[in-house]
Amino acid sequence: MSDVGFYHLSRTGPDKALPKLLGRTLAAGERALVLCASPERVEALDASLWLSADPAWLPHGTARTNEADLQPIWLTAAASEAAAAPNGAHFLFLVDGADCPDLARFTRVFDLFDGADDAAVAAARARWAAAKEAGHTLAYWQQGPGGWERKA
Repeated sequence: MSDVGFYHLSRTGPDKALPKLLGRTLAAGERALVLCASPERVEALDASLWLSADPAWLPHGTARTNEADLQPIWLTAAASEAAAAPNGAHFLFLVDGADCPDLARFTRVFDLFDGADDAAVAAARARWAAAKEAGHTLAYWQQGPGGWERKA
């Protein structure tokens, strides 16, 4: 089973929170797959990661750039591609309500959701219930003044 962390965004959006989490992933020697809700979101996130200042370098690719096996971070909007993890990722990041049918394929899953959006919170609760029912280990994190705080 996977360790699934739900990351309640209350101080920044995913474009600010995600680069730091991805930077920590790379620093730990892991690869990441980021599953977005739409192809347009993949394109926007692709541009955002190239402009990231913290960390300053987040090497990544998309279907447009190809060669997934060479990319430490892979961005996609295709759940089937995410389940296959074409870059060999063991860490999965879900943004904008994206959902992956096979969480067990990953060691860790980071589900980032917008705490100011009632629909996003309700959808995250549904994903939490499904992950719990599937037997995954769950954790809930919320942005606080000093960074991420683990909540009960």
